[in-house]
Amino acid sequence: MINRILGLLFISLILVSCSDDKSVENIPLENGDNFAVQGTIKGAENKTFYLEALTEKGQVSISENKADENGFFKMVGNIPGFGMYQLRIGDEKGKIIPLTLVPQDRVEITGDLATYETKPIVTGTKWADVMTEYMAKYAVFHKDQEELIKLQGTVSDKELTEKYLVMKGIVDDFAIQKMNSDPSNPFNLVLSSSATPTMGFEYWDPKNLDVLKKVSAAFEKEFPDSPLTMTLANQVYQIEEGYNKFSEMNSGDKIAPEIALNNPDGKEIRLSSLKGQYVLIDFWASWCSPCRRENPNLVRLYEMYKNKGFTVYSVSLDKKLDAWKAAIKKDNLSWPNHVSDLMQWDSPMIELYGFNSIPHTVLIDKEGKIIATGLRGSSLEQKLKELMPN
Repeated sequence: MINRILGLLFISLILVSCSDDKSVENIPLENGDNFAVQGTIKGAENKTFYLEALTEKGQVSISENKADENGFFKMVGNIPGFGMYQLRIGDEKGKIIPLTLVPQDRVEITGDLATYETKPIVTGTKWADVMTEYMAKYAVFHKDQEELIKLQGTVSDKELTEKYLVMKGIVDDFAIQKMNSDPSNPFNLVLSSSATPTMGFEYWDPKNLDVLKKVSAAFEKEFPDSPLTMTLANQVYQIEEGYNKFSEMNSGDKIAPEIALNNPDGKEIRLSSLKGQYVLIDFWASWCSPCRRENPNLVRLYEMYKNKGFTVYSVSLDKKLDAWKAAIKKDNLSWPNHVSDLMQWDSPMIELYGFNSIPHTVLIDKEGKIIATGLRGSSLEQKLKELMPN
């Protein structure tokens, strides 16, 4: 999957320049060679550079070269085609930059070892300029994200999410604009992550699907033989399927699929048995920290609205019965509707309700129709106030 491949990369800041007397444009490609990568990295004297392809089967070595006493290295070789690659310096932790190489590319990289993964200078390819701009914006976002993490526990999850979305939006808006203007650019392999619903469809603009389709079609024309072209096409299809299911779930017309699972004592409790009440289906687990942090708010809202026709139907993705029971008791989850198949992520509930992370909530009305998904914290409280005013 493209997102998993991108997860292997240390996304960083890249600035554009070029070297002079050892210009990469002058490197001859002979004997079947179809790429050249060279440069000078101050502080990397006598260190070995490794060029690796990132595949679903892991990292595959393409070439390696030991830098000279000035930090100059040069690689000429053969790549199987357009794809995601990385240039790594020795065993230095984090000293990796991504390269979306295409056959016949000649890439020049200069910089300093201390800032290699954040401020290398790259030129020589169609994708160098957009990579430079994107990495600059991503570097700022990454730094701000580290500061945001420090706020955990001091502000609400809602406020953290809002701040995160504002910060990430700067990167995403840039990436989407660039993909629209040049859909066949190889670096769109990286940019595409900005158009995917990484935080779920609640925070995703469906217009991004059109952008992804545009890039996918351009890749199919420009790079028809690349495995990543097929990977992207499959991902776009899955996103569209997922969004259609999400839209159906939130249309207000869909009856919540039946759930019939056992409680901790082995007694079956059916979701349909709660018809006539507003029901919050809460997918959670004892091992899920965000779920446990949300539980006090859920307990408070249950106590506030339980006499007004509201209840909670908790579906645990636990695997161990004892841990599940202990969490119910410790968090004082006083509603009677607790069920699980103790199958964790193998539970058919995941596909049935179309989610891939927890906590995940589904609110259904008194007729059993789904009226909202993904509500928690203040957004859940506001919805309950609308449904059951004082």
